[in-house]
Amino acid sequence: MNADAGPDPLPSWREDSVKTRLLEFVAAVSTPGAPGWVAPQERIAVFDNDGTLWSEQPMYVQLAFALQRARSLVAERAELASHPLVAAALADDIDALMGHGLRGLLELAALTHAGMADAAFSGLARDWLREARHPQLGVPYTGLVYQPMLELLAFLRARGFRSWIVTGGGVEFVRVFAEATYGIPPDRIIGSTLQLRYGEENGQPTVWREPVVDAINDGDAKPLGIARAIGRRPIAAFGNSDGDLAMLRWTTAGPGQRLALLLHHDDGEREVAYDRASRFGRLDKGLDLARRHGWCLVSLRRDWDRIFPCSAQD
Repeated sequence: MNADAGPDPLPSWREDSVKTRLLEFVAAVSTPGAPGWVAPQERIAVFDNDGTLWSEQPMYVQLAFALQRARSLVAERAELASHPLVAAALADDIDALMGHGLRGLLELAALTHAGMADAAFSGLARDWLREARHPQLGVPYTGLVYQPMLELLAFLRARGFRSWIVTGGGVEFVRVFAEATYGIPPDRIIGSTLQLRYGEENGQPTVWREPVVDAINDGDAKPLGIARAIGRRPIAAFGNSDGDLAMLRWTTAGPGQRLALLLHHDDGEREVAYDRASRFGRLDKGLDLARRHGWCLVSLRRDWDRIFPCSAQD
């Protein structure tokens, strides 16, 4: 980067073709008078969450929350232990849970997160995130966000982009921490949902969470969620798994300047190396499609100078 251009907006990204492409794309679409200039209202970027903005190993963070919640609920309601998903959760049988796919994980979330007012759930999730620790690293889960992606979010924000999170995780769960952690407000979260019910509690209007999965926001559903919630096609999309491929293809199929980026978790020393065979965040087809479609494939080992904000964990 030219020293005369000011401070490096992406200091944790190593100087290579990926960083150059990011800088050139943002400059092209946000510099008035440039051939690729895009009006601010069209400068929309979409980000997957798990494995893209924060760690998803050894399991999705919301799954860790659901496992803890299942143990607490069974202590109060012993009949829940007979449910296959709850039984698998109590036994820490992740293979059995993953055998049900993302729907099974969301149904476990429905069983363990429902039956309460929306505000009560938010408080419960916020308390858990404050107290819970990653099982291997012993730090809060919000300490395992990716420093290079935080820099990218800030850079895009400074250049007039509006960034959205488009996740397979529960929208209400992500809303609890996204603004403080990423600077992305609750109204810019698109995720999987449970059915909601409006009613009154002690004479006060209340929104209740029902134990029924309403929508699963993964794979082909991601472009649909974007179309419904945003109403504009993004010009940049960032993901890390095959569940993000439809979102990247939808984004880059539009006219003009476009950017798509896939994180490849290939650093087994500073994080976890995984791709084609992973239970969480499987990247299989994407490894082959990235080159065909001209997407950036980011090697954490090669392209990132640091991974987490806390240098002691790198």
